[in-house]
Amino acid sequence: MPGHGTIVTFDVLFEFEEELAKHTGAPYAVVTDGCTHAIELCFRLDKIDYTEFTAYTYLSVPQLVRNLGIKHKLLEEHWTGEYQFHWTNVWDSARRLERGMYRPGQKQCLSFGNGKPLQLGKGGAILLDDENEYKMLSRMRSDGRNLRQGKWQDFGVVPGYHYCPTLELCAKGLEHLPYINELPKYHHYPDCRKLNWTTELDMDILVLNSEK
Repeated sequence: MPGHGTIVTFDVLFEFEEELAKHTGAPYAVVTDGCTHAIELCFRLDKIDYTEFTAYTYLSVPQLVRNLGIKHKLLEEHWTGEYQFHWTNVWDSARRLERGMYRPGQKQCLSFGNGKPLQLGKGGAILLDDENEYKMLSRMRSDGRNLRQGKWQDFGVVPGYHYCPTLELCAKGLEHLPYINELPKYHHYPDCRKLNWTTELDMDILVLNSEK
């Protein structure tokens, strides 16, 4: 097991990013440990304070905007493959992964979870075409460090998050990516406008009721 003095190389991660970019037609790709975290990084980078998006999505997305304090509106909007967070250039593209799918000027967030085109069990990525944003997002997902440098304690860091995928996941992604090119399919999600939100003050009551 690597110790604090061991230099870990991230070549397989960089290679996965390069191949993912080529596959989708994006100039750059930043791999993460999940799609929701990919979206979060984009929101944080762009300092998003308001957006509108479909009400038909996975629970983690409305949880994310609530946790970040982003004002938002859920829309009666049906989608296949991906949907946009309106008033931003960020997309939830969790159910898309085709050759040449990249939209210039946008940030498309992919998922490699179960049931997605590239099923790795976990993981995600951001497709984008801005070099400076690529560098910033790369550091943000890696605890604020530059993975192309040596020992992290010998270099400066920026504010970051522990959202880097494992090297084993990247290797698995490299193995399976060349065979992925299916058209997106419609997937039904519940209407998140109907969620029964519970406040922190009600948590004890919720737990007690669930145990009855």
